[in-house]
This record gives sequence, structure tokens and C-alpha cells, in this order.
Amino acid sequence: MVTTSSRPRARASAQDRRDDVALARAAALGDRRAFEEIVTRHGPSLTRYAQRAVSDRGEAEDLVQEALVAAWRSLDRFDGRSALRTWLFGILAHKIASARRRRSAVPVEDERLDRPVEDGPGDPVRHASDTELRAALEAALRTLPERQRSVWVLVEVEGLSQPEVAEVLRTTPDAVRGQLFRARRSLVEEMRQWRT
Repeated sequence: MVTTSSRPRARASAQDRRDDVALARAAALGDRRAFEEIVTRHGPSLTRYAQRAVSDRGEAEDLVQEALVAAWRSLDRFDGRSALRTWLFGILAHKIASARRRRSAVPVEDERLDRPVEDGPGDPVRHASDTELRAALEAALRTLPERQRSVWVLVEVEGLSQPEVAEVLRTTPDAVRGQLFRARRSLVEEMRQWRT
């Protein structure tokens, strides 16, 4: 199985959830600083998810912005029963699904996101190998059906639990478990050459 090296914490602590609920309530009352803190806390993981879902940085950023605007407008409906993070991912997943429906029916070739190479110390051979591995993983992810890719990214990259993913994608935990199993199996096969 392929995993990422810098994985976010798997679960938010109870204190983080209480803080998120307090921030959401304050933001719902018009406190812009509270909403800015929500964006600071959750924006990066929302952006990572969107970039992997749509494979285009500009579109991903637009979708995250749309999701955050929608969240801002509907914060008064956030009741705290789910984690704020889960609620935000749900809004973003809906925006991504809507964008996919709006796209033309003509298939478009996925383009790999060109990331700038960071300068810094390190072994250039290892850096090249890591870059190739990352590119191979992104290519393998693009071969997965959209739902499997979303489930895999939310669990393996963003650290959401299977019940949280089920809530985000509006499905059952059993369906998530099955999609995750199939995604992992496909990725193991696609990434076979990278196993040592």
C-alpha cells in the first residue's frame, strides 16, 4: 500500500472540535476573524482534496473558494453534530460533483499538475525518485473511478475516518469500506513496480 509521508493528524481532538464549534458560532454571528481562523485551519486540507479530485490547480482553488463562500453563508445551519471539518468536506464534495456535471460530455485528457521543484539540500537522486513516485501515484489515482479516488484521498491523505467519509460523500460506512478496499487493491496493482 502506498501512503504519504506527511499525513495530517488522523482525528481532531475533542478540544479542536469544541474550538471549531465556537469558531463556527462566532462566524455565523458575523465575526470575520473567526471565519478566517476556520479557513486557516481547514483551507489547506480542502485544497489538497480538491486538487486531487480535479487535477487542475486553478479549478481546485475556485471550487474551494466556492465551498468556503457557501459555508460562510450557511454557518447558521451548522449544528455541531458532525465535525466542522467533515461538514466543510461535504460542501466541497458537493461543489466538485456539481462542477463535474457541468463539464462537457466530451472527454478531456487529464493534465498532471506541474509543481515547482523546491531548492534545498538533499540527495538529487532520491528527490528525482520521490518526484517520479509522486507522479506515478497521481497517474494511478487518475485511473480510479471518481468515488474510489475521493474515498482514498479523504482517508489516506486527509486522515478522515470511514464514518466521516461516509458523511462527507453521503453514503454508508460499508460503501466507503468497499470503495476504499477496491481503491487500495487497484493502487497496489498500478504501483507494483514501485514496491521493493
